[in-house]
Amino acid sequence: MSATVLDGRAIAAEISAQVTRDVARFTAQRGPIKLCAVLVGADEAARLYAQKQRHTAVKVGVQYELLELPETITQSQLAVEVDRLNRDPAVTGIIMQLPLPPHIDPALAQYAIDPYKDVEGVNPANLGFIFYNVPIIAPCTALAVIELIGRSGLELRGAEAVVVGQSRIVGRPLSMFLTTRMATVTGCHIDTRDIAAHTRRADLVVVAVGHPALIGADHIRPGAVVIDVGINRVSTTAPDGTVTWKTVGDVDYAAVAPIAGAITPVPGGVGPVTVAMLLRNTVEAARKQRERDASS
Repeated sequence: MSATVLDGRAIAAEISAQVTRDVARFTAQRGPIKLCAVLVGADEAARLYAQKQRHTAVKVGVQYELLELPETITQSQLAVEVDRLNRDPAVTGIIMQLPLPPHIDPALAQYAIDPYKDVEGVNPANLGFIFYNVPIIAPCTALAVIELIGRSGLELRGAEAVVVGQSRIVGRPLSMFLTTRMATVTGCHIDTRDIAAHTRRADLVVVAVGHPALIGADHIRPGAVVIDVGINRVSTTAPDGTVTWKTVGDVDYAAVAPIAGAITPVPGGVGPVTVAMLLRNTVEAARKQRERDASS
């Protein structure tokens, strides 16, 4: 048996095409959608990511602004800048680019964002509303995983699901999402004594840890759906001393793919779908703000 490969790039292209239509319709009826990203300091990786965001956003018709702030800014000054964006009716979505300088608490910075403009779904209000299954804006990565599970054909109701990794913006909200869809969910984490004992009985295994090749063939039962959220950079050294870097996930893909029923590759799996979900959230945020404003 060979697993069905869940092609995140193809799925993301479908979602982005729909988002493009949604943006055009919304703009014609209610005005522009504008996404503002906040970049503190001069981290080159964050700047490159922001440039990719701009390209992706503009491609679907969303206006994009990058607010660049000095690395010396204080937590309270950053909160003032975020509040200004919260109160600006022209800004319909806000992203806090990570990493932030060491003296800035990223959780506090993200918590300052209006839940209705929090297109990444990381404000505690948005995370908390998942408990009631009525989030304002849900976390992008968790939404991407749910989308990929749906594409796998797995029926979540009654399924045994194991989520390895319980971070506040991926593992924990995803566990709650799966629970509300009537899966039986086990959450594994750094102190779980025997991860394989849990994953081997699962119909669905989602891994979001940041540890290359954490999950191997002995962790997966035949036919299980495996969603790999991990992104890791690893190096190999050739006999001539040449060092090559590549991106891998938390799953040993070569070992698990022949066993699983469906699997996501890294790269090209969860990542592109997460970006597509960010765009979808950007439209959803604008729509909910207009509804909130109309009812106030």
